[in-house]
Amino acid sequence: MEQKIRAKLNELRGMLQADGGDLELVAIEGTNVKLRLVGACRGCPHAAMTLKNGIERALQEEVNKAIVVQSVA
Repeated sequence: MEQKIRAKLNELRGMLQADGGDLELVAIEGTNVKLRLVGACRGCPHAAMTLKNGIERALQEEVNKAIVVQSVA
């Protein structure tokens, strides 16, 4: 499952990078995925929505429905 998560995150990074941001994978602990948003994404008012409605949703749909994405400062 970890390889699938990493592959999907690498896919999603392209969209963030297009807007001047990026993400860093901090840890995968079972179905908990800890991410740090960087660049223009850091501090963006839409960051929480990006994590939950974008990244978490994509991981749930394509990897495992139990995945929870957490933001790490």
